[in-house]
Amino acid sequence: MKRPINFEAFSLGDVGAVLRVSAGIVLIFVVMTSLAPDTVQRVAQELLHATATNVGWMYVLVTTGFVGFMLVLALSRMGSIKLGPADAPPEFSFASWLAMIFSGGMGVGLVFWGVAEPIMHFTDPPLDDGMPRTVSAAQTGMRYAFFHWGLHQWANFTLVGLAIAYVRFRHDSHGLISETLRPLIGDRVDGGWGKAIDVLTVVSTVFGVATTLGLGALQINSGIARLAGIPFGFSAQLVIVAVVGGLFMLSAMTPLDRGVRLLSNANMLLAATLLGFVLVFGPTSFIFGVMTQTLGEYLGTIMQMSLVTSPYSNGDWVEQWTLFYWAWGLSWAPFVGSFIARISRGRTIREFVLGVMIVPVALSMLWFSTFGGAALHFEIYEHAGIADAVAAEVPSGLYVLLEQLPGSNVLTLASILLVGMFLVTSADSATFVLGMFTSKGVLNPTRAVRLLWGTLQLLMVVVLLLTGGLESLRTASIVAAFPFMLLMIMIAVSLYRDLAQELAMRDEKARMLDVRIERWLLRESEREAAEKAEAEIHPTVPEEGGTRTNATAANERPAE
Repeated sequence: MKRPINFEAFSLGDVGAVLRVSAGIVLIFVVMTSLAPDTVQRVAQELLHATATNVGWMYVLVTTGFVGFMLVLALSRMGSIKLGPADAPPEFSFASWLAMIFSGGMGVGLVFWGVAEPIMHFTDPPLDDGMPRTVSAAQTGMRYAFFHWGLHQWANFTLVGLAIAYVRFRHDSHGLISETLRPLIGDRVDGGWGKAIDVLTVVSTVFGVATTLGLGALQINSGIARLAGIPFGFSAQLVIVAVVGGLFMLSAMTPLDRGVRLLSNANMLLAATLLGFVLVFGPTSFIFGVMTQTLGEYLGTIMQMSLVTSPYSNGDWVEQWTLFYWAWGLSWAPFVGSFIARISRGRTIREFVLGVMIVPVALSMLWFSTFGGAALHFEIYEHAGIADAVAAEVPSGLYVLLEQLPGSNVLTLASILLVGMFLVTSADSATFVLGMFTSKGVLNPTRAVRLLWGTLQLLMVVVLLLTGGLESLRTASIVAAFPFMLLMIMIAVSLYRDLAQELAMRDEKARMLDVRIERWLLRESEREAAEKAEAEIHPTVPEEGGTRTNATAANERPAE
């Protein structure tokens, strides 16, 4: 007898308009891009130019403001507030927590840009600052790599993650972006406004994750091309996306504490091994010298770099680099922030902010110093041809660097495996978060919902690669992130209002407790004073006829 088919396994669960509308928007974009890729690319370029020209300054100003805002929260009294009940222990160990943050954050991006960005700035200095392929260009390139992967990038993730973690674990509410705005717009989050906010969040997240998956596909394609001679192009990238997609959908079927956690720990172990190998067998002293000097330059010029918009020139360097990074971070913020929030129950706000902003930034700086610094050393002093390789094919710089070290083929295989694992982890985490957003904020969305978003993500990656590869990925990030940036400003205001209200309530409770203690102590002291006064009255005092003081009684005693 055949078993009946369990249709519940294929059920989407309790979903609503947010899933239908957001999935419909993504699907319409995929179909339009497939049918008319050139038209979509042209319109996107026009939107990019209009965005960069008219509101590019806003990306720069707002992202810098988020850095200051998060640090103020962490270092103020608000930093002591716990994300959850006062006695709630952290759900994951500190090491696993950091590993999941790093893997779900910018693992793919670090591998892709670790060599490429410093070398590209070395070849074409930022803002025409110095001559190409000089020591000055190398210093400037490393400084901007630190800047683009430093505090600003992670401040976006920290803000969204903290806002979601606070409402979820402190108020025991749904983990939705719309829910974080309740202190600001009230019960309207339960209606059309809330659904529109969640739809915007989902669409922005899909574009941001697709950008990262596309970069990873380019990186893997470049590595396989060098090892196996497979041509670098769309056909190979399509196969890579399909394979990675199958793997992360398998991972998506496992619980979070097994699938993503185990993959994240494996990612960190492999990344640390590769980093250590390059650090030991590469120009070690040069790498540490670069890291030390660049850190000093970064800290010394962070405000100047943070507010550069180049209004006096017609160049597009800020648009192609800084705006792309900030927009990419903004579009990734709902996904990374929600994922970090999901794994951060039991942390204090201070621990959350410093853990998410400081530790990954320090690791990113070490990564760029090691890979970017080693690449610059081999290019400047040994003429390794890394700059020419990057000019011809951006992701190839990593593999040319590894060719300068012993066991280059093994290192290349390890790099390809690392990117693949980062892709699986990021995509798996993204399906989880998108499932939560479109299932009314449940902590464990159904497998069907996660499979649906996994499929739509893969389709989005394919059409973006079809319309222009790296340039198309950059354009999509910048254009899609602008509306969510405005939403993040509202999230920051709402979060501050919510935290300030909790502190006010805490202060009021403390004040009431002090009053009660003072009253209790006062009554006790009054009772003791009365008893003492009664004990001091002489027992021969007559009950009637007036009172006699102790002093009078003493005067009436006979002389000795």
